[in-house]
Amino acid sequence: MYLNCVRHLVPEEQFRRTQTITDKFQAPGGLGELLQKKLLERKEVKANWVYDYWLEDMYLNNRLALPVNSSPAMVFPKQNFRAQSDALRQALPVDYARGQLAGTPLCMEQYYRLFTSYRLPGPKTDTLVAQKSSVMPEPEHIIVACKNQFFVLDVVINFRRLNERDLYTQLQKIRKMAESEEERLPPIGLLTSDGRTEWAEARSILVKDSTNRDSLDMIERCLCLVCLDEPCGLEMSDTNRAMMMLHGGGKNKNGANRWYDKPMQFVVGADGCCGVVCEHSPFEGIVLVQCTEYLLKYMIGSPSKLVRAASVSELPAPRRLRWKCSAEIQACLTTSADKLQRLVENLDMNVYKFCGYGKEFIKKQKMSPDAYMQVALQFAFYKCHGRPVATYESASIRRFQHGRVDNIRSSTAEALAFVKAMTDKKSSLTDAEKMEKLWDAIKAQTNYTILAITGMAIDNHLLGLREIAKELNLEKPEIFTDETYIISNQFILSTSQVPTTVEMFCCYGPVVPNGYGACYNPQSGHIIFCVSSFRDSPETSSDMFVKALVECLGEMQDLCQICNTQAKPCNSTERTEDASKAVKNGRKT
Repeated sequence: MYLNCVRHLVPEEQFRRTQTITDKFQAPGGLGELLQKKLLERKEVKANWVYDYWLEDMYLNNRLALPVNSSPAMVFPKQNFRAQSDALRQALPVDYARGQLAGTPLCMEQYYRLFTSYRLPGPKTDTLVAQKSSVMPEPEHIIVACKNQFFVLDVVINFRRLNERDLYTQLQKIRKMAESEEERLPPIGLLTSDGRTEWAEARSILVKDSTNRDSLDMIERCLCLVCLDEPCGLEMSDTNRAMMMLHGGGKNKNGANRWYDKPMQFVVGADGCCGVVCEHSPFEGIVLVQCTEYLLKYMIGSPSKLVRAASVSELPAPRRLRWKCSAEIQACLTTSADKLQRLVENLDMNVYKFCGYGKEFIKKQKMSPDAYMQVALQFAFYKCHGRPVATYESASIRRFQHGRVDNIRSSTAEALAFVKAMTDKKSSLTDAEKMEKLWDAIKAQTNYTILAITGMAIDNHLLGLREIAKELNLEKPEIFTDETYIISNQFILSTSQVPTTVEMFCCYGPVVPNGYGACYNPQSGHIIFCVSSFRDSPETSSDMFVKALVECLGEMQDLCQICNTQAKPCNSTERTEDASKAVKNGRKT
């Protein structure tokens, strides 16, 4: 299966070398057989044989900064706050659900990490800390970030949860305390936006002082963060709101009003820019969606439910977290601020609402909407760059205990055959033959998806074999140093379907310097795309990609309509306007 996945991604001569290396690796009595045996032994003693390997490889060993590079965000609809008090009333994450998923029973472990975990930076690898101590009491406080300052807000006092009025009163106090210039402390949150090794080094300096240790402990043990942001001064377009969620706008806006190590940061902007920033290592996107959808529906549909207890008559004042900053820490803050600013200026984002059609049209073709979208993304990339690339689409494997994700390798040979047929101006293929190739691509994508969600894909298996060789202190097997393997794991196109039932969308950054992040949210009559890339890459442009994607979706619809007259036609003028609008939100040319 590995050879089938990579053959069309590399030149023929290189593929032949890879084939020879792979044959040697999997030969009877060879190294592959030994490693597979050891992996099976590991399976017998672990609840999930790949979980630890996957978590370290995907997240904890990654030394890049969390904003943009790792932490996704959910962007809520723009809120129209009439006054500052309205913004404070919005900031009430006082109840949450662990969610239920219909159908096949799924592992619910990730839900328990939403408010109980913390990513601790380390010099070489991070640690995912889960609070399951029987000695320490469960956390009863949240941290409120306001004007780059951090405050402890107890949400349970004397075994009673604060009601809405009391929480509002406390948030008002925090807002007033944050206004005090005399007590303003350095923006320590900036340190969490730096590379993981740099943040670990800065943290090791901070913890030498007991005041800093106490403040860090309160943040690391809190339920979540609520970030009360200042107006960012930008038009509240979908694209700008997405960027504000991902990086806060940098050092001069709200970039320091964060603590990126915490899994859940609820952002409430005074200008109506609201959402959730997620540290990704404890849970997947669907868990974040379930939680935030429950929260929004709960608040919008039943506001009276928020008032559950009598008011606590004498509320203790929220506590400002204190920091003792040496000259060394001040220098770290300056460096972290500059790095974050460069990241902010480098992100090229385009959030686009495609209104030509949605998943209902695709379903009428008897096609999987997700498979269709993945083929469209392959089509768009090929139209922009004229070649196929390794593609990542996350596939949930929560059918297994502690299951996270495996990779659906969407850049299939069948998808390549289809996009070549659609882009070759000299092609003599009929529409019916092109439609047949589209069906082949859809079926290949669907089949691989089934393999992935049932634990039969290649990426986690190869990761397990590679890591078990390392544990045995063996030289890295040649299959993992082969250029083809390296190329096949440079995911230039990193994609994910994150559907929602309320008005919000997910966004994230690319995973390689010359790549794209492409998150999509298919709705009945439209599709929301969040496409990201880096401006300093001469190869990529989010605007160019979105424009090509709109064109490809139109061409695929035309093909379906020609070959299936039952489908409802789309207004061609509207689609032309779609393509011309595709570059409206971006700036890179």
